[in-house]
Amino acid sequence: GDKAFAQFLTDEIKEEKKIQKHKSLPKVSGGWELDVRGTEAKLVRKIAGEKITVTFNINNSIPPSVDEETQEEQKPDEQEPDLTSTPNFVVEVIKDDTKQTLVLDCHYPEDEVGHEGEEESDIFTIREVSFQPTGESDWKDTNYTLNTDSLDWALYDHLMDFLADRGVDNTFADELIELSTALEHQEYIKFLEDLKSFVKCQ
Repeated sequence: GDKAFAQFLTDEIKEEKKIQKHKSLPKVSGGWELDVRGTEAKLVRKIAGEKITVTFNINNSIPPSVDEETQEEQKPDEQEPDLTSTPNFVVEVIKDDTKQTLVLDCHYPEDEVGHEGEEESDIFTIREVSFQPTGESDWKDTNYTLNTDSLDWALYDHLMDFLADRGVDNTFADELIELSTALEHQEYIKFLEDLKSFVKCQ
């Protein structure tokens, strides 16, 4: 059984490498520096007196496949749809002269459909906003967290503009999807390779 499993993994790795779009991770425009640790990635950029960091984790970032039924109707020679990784991401804005960090928890809505009649809808939304003490790795649950569900639209729009002014806009969100998808695929191939070595290990 293990031999067949290892052989299957070898073929699978070959296939996955064939469809791998990026041999190296795509860059995010706008002067962001990328730091990757396993499945967690951090993008950092500094602008006048501020440091902006965007953190995301590729685990569980691929939305579940569409209905099972459509999969069965698929003709064998049809390409499977490309998997896209749309992770939640956290934006932290740190101003040099304050001891607080503004934290905005963002995500990609599952239905990519914008509101009717809107010319340009945002591809990501802000879910929560809070202040956290700068430099502390553990966030306090006792800090007030603003949930955007019941938020005044004008305030919400200002928050989105605030992010856009710091380089976190639709273009950034698109590039983040591309980066995350490439990273997820890279980690998946690495996982298959590790699994193969594990299975072959006597």
